[in-house]
Amino acid sequence: MTKLKLSTIADDKPVKVAIELPAAVFRDLQAYAAILAKANGEASPAEPARLIAPMISKFMETDREFRKEKKARQ
Repeated sequence: MTKLKLSTIADDKPVKVAIELPAAVFRDLQAYAAILAKANGEASPAEPARLIAPMISKFMETDREFRKEKKARQ
C-alpha cells in the first residue's frame, strides 16, 4: 500500500485564493490525486485544486521552525 502524506480531503468551508501554477506542478497534482484516490479506494480522483490546501497544511505541520516561531508569537 502506498504511504502518502495526505489521507482524505476534509470538506471544509473554503476561502477563495487564485494562484497560477506551472503546468508541471498541475500535472503532478493530477497524478497525486489519482494515486490518492486509488489508495483510498475511491472511484474518481479529487479535483487537483482540492489537494493544495491539505498539502500546504501538512507542510506547515511538519516544518519545525515554523511551529517554533508560531508558538513563540502566541
